Amino acid sequence: MNRLRNRLILVFLAATLAPLAATWWIATSLLEHSLTYSSTDQLDELSKTLERTGRKLYQRARESLKREAETGHAVPQIYAAGSQAGWTSDVREFWDSGEAERFVLAEEGSELKYLVRRPEGVGVYSSPLGFSMARLGDQYRQARETVDRARGRDLRRGLLYTFASLAAAIWLVSLALLVFMAHRISRPIQQLTAGLLQLAAGDLTTRLETTRTDEIGRAIAAFNHMAVQLQQSRDRLVYLAQLASWQALARKMAHELKNSLTPIRLTMEEILARRDKNDQEFIEQAARIVVEEVESLERRVRAFSEFAAEPPVRRVALDVNGAVEERIGFLKSGHPELTYTLRLAESQPVALTDEDLLKGILTNLLENAAEAAGAGGSVMARTSVANGQVSIEVHDSGPGLSEEARKSLFEPTISFKERGMGLGLSIARKNALLSGGDILLIAGALGGAAFRVVLPEAPANSYQLPDAPRGVRGAESPLPTQPSVPRPAAGAGQRR
Repeated sequence: MNRLRNRLILVFLAATLAPLAATWWIATSLLEHSLTYSSTDQLDELSKTLERTGRKLYQRARESLKREAETGHAVPQIYAAGSQAGWTSDVREFWDSGEAERFVLAEEGSELKYLVRRPEGVGVYSSPLGFSMARLGDQYRQARETVDRARGRDLRRGLLYTFASLAAAIWLVSLALLVFMAHRISRPIQQLTAGLLQLAAGDLTTRLETTRTDEIGRAIAAFNHMAVQLQQSRDRLVYLAQLASWQALARKMAHELKNSLTPIRLTMEEILARRDKNDQEFIEQAARIVVEEVESLERRVRAFSEFAAEPPVRRVALDVNGAVEERIGFLKSGHPELTYTLRLAESQPVALTDEDLLKGILTNLLENAAEAAGAGGSVMARTSVANGQVSIEVHDSGPGLSEEARKSLFEPTISFKERGMGLGLSIARKNALLSGGDILLIAGALGGAAFRVVLPEAPANSYQLPDAPRGVRGAESPLPTQPSVPRPAAGAGQRR
């Protein structure tokens, strides 16, 4: 499932559909509100017409009432000058003003009164208007206030500014969200690109950290795995290049030593054949010493020859548990003073390796462990499989390795021990590399040194394990030892 592609599609939809929907909603809402205020101009015109109409009606009512009063058609109500205590407030106010005449609205503006000053008092003529001037005035005032408020808002400008502000705010929020999502998606790709550039520049220690589980996370995990494999391959190539130079030197040394040893041996054999009876004992002793030393040198020459040789590699699917049990069963008789322990994987791992090379590797590691552990010591062999690799570990209870020995552990050296050539671990690691694996120094579980042989796991169904069980898997099973002639042990911390 391409989750990265789906995320990009979702980001695109969110960045386009969400602002579009918000803009549509805002536009329709503002349009609806703007239509609500579309009658403002009509209300303004109507209020002005109402004002003009009210003024004309009021003016006509005044003129009509005055004309009726002058022609005598209207009968006034007389307020005598001597009885001012019974006057109404508007009559008293008119009398005190000194005006000759005045029009006054009464009964909440529904009646028009015409007040006229006379010698005997005040004459009041009245006439109904047929409508309420007070109510008409209130309606006119409310209409004008509504129009003034609408004009003060400047609806067109407000609509434009509001729409522009909201659209800009929504766009900016969408842009920020898009930038954030793009950063989250592109940042690991930039890290991966930077890591590839560092790797291409030769820095094979480059590693990238990630917690993602999508395609980008798997790509970063593949990059880290590739960097590890490249680093291991480079180290192996460097080691093999060093071995190649040592092999060339070994071949030359073996050839030179062989050329010198052959005439020496032939000469000593000729001396023994022509020995004088008087010096027979001395000559025999001297010849025996020389022959023994020559044979020792010949063994060393053969060791150099084996180190320099490149045996053909035939990698097959091999039962690792069975190979380990076979080697320990073969070697334990030479070390009856030791305790051997097996911890074999229950899954019965199958490695793709050369059987002869693996036997040589196990022989070297187990013999070194036995010599380091010494009498009464322990040696443990353990197998496991993980991540497509089969591991074989050999632990001993010896004193371990010194820091100086660790630095040059797998480098070819010359040893003058009775049974050591100084090439055993170098040959073992070279054979492991030729088999597609390696030998690593690890922390010992028994207090001494420990080595791990890493081999590629064989493909599924490439090997059929035997039906007969060899023993209990996954549990410690001390192996019995048989009495035998003890073999001399190597010094503490020494590896052949």
